[in-house]
Amino acid sequence: MNKQSNTYTLIYILVLAAVVGTALAFTSLSLHDRQLENADLDKMSQILASAGIVPEKGQVAADFKKYIIAQEIVDCDGNRVEGDAFNVDVAAQSKLNDCGRQLPVFVCRPDDGSTKYILPVYGSGLWGPIWGYIAIDSDGTTVYGAYFAHQGETPGLGAEIVKPEFRNQFEGKRLIKNGVFMPISVVKAGQKPSGNEDYVDGVSGGTITSKGVGTMLDNCLSPYKSFLNQLSNN
Repeated sequence: MNKQSNTYTLIYILVLAAVVGTALAFTSLSLHDRQLENADLDKMSQILASAGIVPEKGQVAADFKKYIIAQEIVDCDGNRVEGDAFNVDVAAQSKLNDCGRQLPVFVCRPDDGSTKYILPVYGSGLWGPIWGYIAIDSDGTTVYGAYFAHQGETPGLGAEIVKPEFRNQFEGKRLIKNGVFMPISVVKAGQKPSGNEDYVDGVSGGTITSKGVGTMLDNCLSPYKSFLNQLSNN
């Protein structure tokens, strides 16, 4: 066959594409289980981080098993329901009405012997998804810690929600006041919310992302109010 012909070029491209495609497909299938495992480990580390627990390298799974003593799903009435809390699609659940959701709860027991309840949250920032975990004290109202992450917020602006300077503001804030559930507001620095809810300062220059965090907390924590009220009453 004439190597300078169009037919040879076309056949060469098709064979090359088939070989490369097969190699990529094989590589993807070979790494699939490892990718899923890494995703699970990353999720475990994020859940632990909300309670201030930072596992050493290679100890994520062991520490998750050590500190997370229970994983539950509750409904909007605070009742336990059947299901796998770890694999609940929080992004999909956040789009449903409150009483149509599966609400995961991760029960954490740090080294001091206290009990924390870790709740996942998911929402939208300026450029894409934002998510995180909020750790609540056993009183059902006081925030013990928070962790936030994002897919593509602007470095130095909205992306600052991952920094301790922003996250640490949530510690000690309350979700229930005088028996009334009030999600924490995120407001512009120097301002206060119109209501009586606790609040934190938003990220300077990241107004839309900050508002996204506030909306995410309202949307994702409000369905837990019956569950948190039960903790508070106990």
